Amino acid sequence: QVQLVESGGGLVQAGGSLRLSCAAPGSIFSLAAMGWYRQAPGKQRELVATITRGSSTNYADSVKGRFTISRDNAKNTVYLQMNSLKPEDTAVYYCKAEVSVLAYWGQGTQVTVSS
Repeated sequence: QVQLVESGGGLVQAGGSLRLSCAAPGSIFSLAAMGWYRQAPGKQRELVATITRGSSTNYADSVKGRFTISRDNAKNTVYLQMNSLKPEDTAVYYCKAEVSVLAYWGQGTQVTVSS
C-alpha cells in the first residue's frame, strides 16, 4: 500500500505562514504529478495546487500569489508554502500523487487560521 505522509499543519493567525510537506515512496514520486487539495467542513474537496514531473505548476484562483507548490525530487517530497493565510484557508489539506490512471492520497493535515 502506497503511503503519503503529510506534515506541517497547525494553528496560525491570519496573515501568517505555514509550510506543508508530503513525502512519498521514491518509486511513486519520480513518476507522479503531485498536488495539494483541501476540504473545509461541509464543503467538497477542492484543488489547491498541482505540480507536474517537469515542475509545471497550477493554482486555484483563491490561492494564486499567496501559495507556492514545489517539489524536491532528491527527497521525494512536495511542499506547499502558504503565506498571507486567511480564515477561509482553514481546512484539512491532502496530498495527492497521480501516476497514469492511479491516484494515491495522504491522510490529511489540519490547517486552522484564526482571525
